[in-house]
Amino acid sequence: QVHLGETGGGLVQAGGSLRLSCVASGRTFESWTMGWFRQAPGKEREFVGAMTASGTSAFYGHSVKGRFAISRDTPKNTVYLQMNSLTPEDTATYYCAVAWSTPQRMSDPNQVNYWGQGTRVTVSS
Repeated sequence: QVHLGETGGGLVQAGGSLRLSCVASGRTFESWTMGWFRQAPGKEREFVGAMTASGTSAFYGHSVKGRFAISRDTPKNTVYLQMNSLTPEDTATYYCAVAWSTPQRMSDPNQVNYWGQGTRVTVSS
């Protein structure tokens, strides 16, 4: 059974940084795209970014581009999300996701094959 476990969420002040981690278990994802979505209360789930297994291709959502960075440790089935220059608008539950897709196509949540349970990020002003 596939399980995606996110860690690293918490409370941070505006302008600060956080690093989220997601470890996948239950199977290997050597050829799969891994990434992140987020969902704020009362809002739709939003694509954050995704990266291919090789790490050669990444795609980011418009609202985080230039501030967030995804990296992967493919042999460890792990994907990271480095979040910098955080603002209160980044407050959300962040979900790890895996898809048999390109990073660009993965921006559509319908392309996601597996979801994590989410980790909460709160940015105070």
